[in-house]
Amino acid sequence: MPDVSAADHWLTGLQLLLLAGVLSLLPLSVWVWRTRTAPPATRLRALTALTLFLTFDLIVFGAFTRLSDSGLGCPDWPGCYAEATPWAAHEEIHAAQSAQPTGPVTFSKAWIEMIHRYLAMTVGALILLSCALSWRWRAQVPQGWKWPLATLAWVLVQGLFGKYTVTLKLYPAIVTLHLMGGITLLALLVVQHERYLAMPVAVSTALRRGLWLVLGLLVVQVALGGWVSTNYAVLACRGFPTCNGQWWPDMDAGHGFTILRELGRAGSGEYLPANALVAIHMAHRLMAVVVLAALLSLALACWRSGGAMKRTAGWLLGLSTLQLATGLGNVVLHWPLIGALLHTGGAAALVAVLVAALQRTTLPKSSISPASAFQSVRTA
Repeated sequence: MPDVSAADHWLTGLQLLLLAGVLSLLPLSVWVWRTRTAPPATRLRALTALTLFLTFDLIVFGAFTRLSDSGLGCPDWPGCYAEATPWAAHEEIHAAQSAQPTGPVTFSKAWIEMIHRYLAMTVGALILLSCALSWRWRAQVPQGWKWPLATLAWVLVQGLFGKYTVTLKLYPAIVTLHLMGGITLLALLVVQHERYLAMPVAVSTALRRGLWLVLGLLVVQVALGGWVSTNYAVLACRGFPTCNGQWWPDMDAGHGFTILRELGRAGSGEYLPANALVAIHMAHRLMAVVVLAALLSLALACWRSGGAMKRTAGWLLGLSTLQLATGLGNVVLHWPLIGALLHTGGAAALVAVLVAALQRTTLPKSSISPASAFQSVRTA
């Protein structure tokens, strides 16, 4: 890659910020038109819903960027060869593609990577606007401005993960953190959105604990799935339910789950052995059994709870079925792109459903401890 100065990168960054503002005008125009006569709380909820939708799209498109091997389509950051668009970097991309026709740098991969960045910047611009409006309307909106501020702070962290994903050449730990950062951003936006709704409904203590427990298990499984995808371990096991014809294949978890290492390398620098990839794959596969059982049990509990929780049960059952089908399909059909994208989207949707359910529910008043009740009386 040709040498560029820090000033060039800063100039490109400013151009990209301007571009982000322009790109955000289209969704913002729709938001302004549809909510122009609504009260501030309704407008903020609609803006958060719009940002939430685009963030979900961003997570799925990020998976497409990774699965199409486009993560290094532009090998610098924030621009592409210190340019704001692949058009402007035509000569550099052509030279890189001529040297290596199959990648990692091609025109198509450069565009995929930059579209991912453009979408991320648009989401960032909308979150910044949401934070500013929450502060401006803080006297009229009781939900406050702290959650939007937390979301904005997390976007900055997520941007750093995106930077180091590229500059550290797809370092597995960073790529996985970038995926988990996207899921965290989605969860923050769900919380923010749900806070603009009506008061939560009371459910049993057991159901609330179940929601938290299953969410925790799901987060672990999403991280394992990210580790599988990051290390390209999906096809380390051929066949189902066995792995390469064995119920318990040879596995090297020590090398497979060494966090601080380069892509395709062990911690000591040699090539990562095949049985390390098998260990990564099997960990995700075995955890899937636990998580699927937990999700189905929770769906049944939500259904029995009745009321609004029946809808949550339907979502959990439908998304669990999708995850099972796409997870098996990724192995049996040799990792089809559409199946992998649906699997990522389904995981993100499950997190969103569980976080929303936690926000929409609360413990019955009888579950409040005597100490808390006494404190409430004292402060009344």
